[in-house]
Amino acid sequence: MLERALAFASGDAWLYGIASLPDQAPGHDLGVLIVVGGPQYRAGSHRQFTLLARDLAAAGMPALRFDYRGMGDSDGQVGGFEHAGADLRAAIDRFQQEAPSVKRVVLWGLCDGATAAALYAPQDGRVAGLALLNPWVRTEQGAARAAVRHYYRARLFDPGLWKKIASGRFDWRAALSSLRRTLAAARGAPAQDGAAAAAAPAALPERMYAALTRFDGRILVLLSGADLTAQEFADLDSGPGPWRRLLEAPRVTRHRLDGADHTLSRREWQSQATQWTRAWLGKMQALSRS
Repeated sequence: MLERALAFASGDAWLYGIASLPDQAPGHDLGVLIVVGGPQYRAGSHRQFTLLARDLAAAGMPALRFDYRGMGDSDGQVGGFEHAGADLRAAIDRFQQEAPSVKRVVLWGLCDGATAAALYAPQDGRVAGLALLNPWVRTEQGAARAAVRHYYRARLFDPGLWKKIASGRFDWRAALSSLRRTLAAARGAPAQDGAAAAAAPAALPERMYAALTRFDGRILVLLSGADLTAQEFADLDSGPGPWRRLLEAPRVTRHRLDGADHTLSRREWQSQATQWTRAWLGKMQALSRS
């Protein structure tokens, strides 16, 4: 495996990244662009993006991880995940210059990096796949519902809670006030009138659904079992409807990391996600040859 530091322009900003490349020419045309979740830089929490890129390159898969504008070493003002399209396009351009074998790209993203990748993918024919770890689809109502279904239910079985109650250190008033606010948010805001509803922008889950529907490539979804961001995404297909039909389509592969946190802080969680990613990429390669 070889690693090279890269600099490339995106508009008026210079962006910086690290390409991890196999030491021999790969026998396929795939490469992986790692899209970080903010606020992070190209190494990732617990060096997870560094480890992923090096593992993929050692297995013969070129990979590039880079800093968005305004993050890490890159220039410019932070634009947020919904405005990352120009940076992603520039990174793919530079990736293909550095690794000429790469004709098709998989975008591998965490949290709002996964969402940025999904929103961008339909715009670029070079993107053949999306690997989405704990995608960010946050709405106030969705977050509240995930908390009610998963956090509060788990707290009832937490020995630490009952120890606090038994010792008299539990603040009932604050807890009840928080629960009331969460339940109110889970029920949702009062309905808007027709004109206001028509003028309001589509919520993030609706925009992400539209993007994933327009995208015709393969999708890998990895969800952590102990993460409310992942639970909010999982709740999208909790009943019959368009999200369930989308996520149960043959082109979508899903895995759950029971007990894992948002950034896969334990090495066994990171290794499992990497193994699933490599197996999924292998299937993509096999399909392209068949």
